[in-house]
Amino acid sequence: MQNDSIVKSSTSRNTEITQQYFNFLDRHIDDVVNGRVSEFLEINQVASELAVSHKHLTDTVQKEVGNHPCHFYDLKIIEVAKKMLINTDLSIAEIARKLTYDPSNFSKFFKNWVLGKTPGQFRKEHKK
Repeated sequence: MQNDSIVKSSTSRNTEITQQYFNFLDRHIDDVVNGRVSEFLEINQVASELAVSHKHLTDTVQKEVGNHPCHFYDLKIIEVAKKMLINTDLSIAEIARKLTYDPSNFSKFFKNWVLGKTPGQFRKEHKK
């Protein structure tokens, strides 16, 4: 009986850590985009902000949702980039800089995540 409560406690804590991670990413990315923070934190820094070890954060997120925390970090950055490409008139270079990327690296990063499309191609296909 006691083992069941330990497993439940561990599972709920893992779920809590994972949710805290996603909530932190949303706030942190918004802070970077809006200039409140100058650069993205590394995963070990995020773990520190959440008061867990890098390994524990990585293992927990991987176990809870099936991918490394970096996968979701990049995915959320891409989601923000897509919204900016569609909903703003900022140049691609300006969007890249807001997301703390060198514009040429940003295009490569974007293409890796968006079926080989450049930010310009994506904007042209989706701009209202």
